[in-house]
Amino acid sequence: MNTMHTETTTERKKVIFSAIQPSGSVTLGNYLGALRNWVALQDDYDCIFALADLHTITVRQEPAKFRKNILEAYALLLACGIDPEKSPFFMQSHVSAHAELGWILDCYTQFGELSRMTQFKDKSQKHADNVNAGLFTYPSLMAADILLYQADLVPVGVDQKQHLELSRNIAERFNGIYSPTFTVPEGYIPKTGAKIMSLQDPTKKMSKSDENVNGCVYVLDTPDVIMRKFRRAVTDSDACIRYAEGKDGVNNLMGIYSCVTGKTYEEIEAEFEGKGYGDFKTAVGEAVIEHLKPIQERFHQYMSDKEYLAKCYNEGAEKAERIARKTLSKVMRKIGFVPRG
Repeated sequence: MNTMHTETTTERKKVIFSAIQPSGSVTLGNYLGALRNWVALQDDYDCIFALADLHTITVRQEPAKFRKNILEAYALLLACGIDPEKSPFFMQSHVSAHAELGWILDCYTQFGELSRMTQFKDKSQKHADNVNAGLFTYPSLMAADILLYQADLVPVGVDQKQHLELSRNIAERFNGIYSPTFTVPEGYIPKTGAKIMSLQDPTKKMSKSDENVNGCVYVLDTPDVIMRKFRRAVTDSDACIRYAEGKDGVNNLMGIYSCVTGKTYEEIEAEFEGKGYGDFKTAVGEAVIEHLKPIQERFHQYMSDKEYLAKCYNEGAEKAERIARKTLSKVMRKIGFVPRG
């Protein structure tokens, strides 16, 4: 009897919430820097994953393409290793509690706080013809995404730190007015998050907005395209494969090679001693192709089985809905809304 008691009182796993926008293709940088870590987190944490499709419409979308992007992003994340049996994985628009809590939290977010958000300033300049209210209140919806699931931890990149800080402020403000309601989330910085740089300008992060098409490798690029991009990668005139300051191009290639093969920099230097950059670039290209092959195969498998995809995202939404409704009901009760039914 005692044994059973000790088993059931094991410490609960911390909850991690993470969402990604379904805005077109996933880059090798996204995958090695973030998505691969998401997948690894599933063993140690209670993870909840979402496709943030509501956030995407702050920028005008072409409907058919938008729908295609959402489905492809969902299939690709499954192919990368998100396990819908372990972690609820759903589309944000399928759980209406996000929009409902988003509006409520708008009323607990100060205008001045939102106007200080650097991403709002950047995006307003980029999309000057469509500076909509959603672009401005986007961080309140992001806070709702996180707080609905009582997340302990949120994986954040540098560009999202400000939004997480705001989510914490909103949670603390609400808790202060009405008594503890929300878990105040912490940022989670993955221990092994590789920062992958552009193959054409290794001082900049690999990004789909790279003007040079050869700078960015996509997870769904064909083997020929991947090899062509790596063979054209910028290096230096040193002709020596070693990790050192000032060798940004070579350092980047070594980082990518290390990520996909598990080899240390010392092992890579030893492997390519006396060899030229041509051999090295080809080897990196081959290793990336090999690493992405099973992901690409699974992706095409999922895309050809729309029924299975629908089963996954519908079940994911049901699981998420149960958790989200619980939080939303508590919030509405505390504010003083009359409960329905």
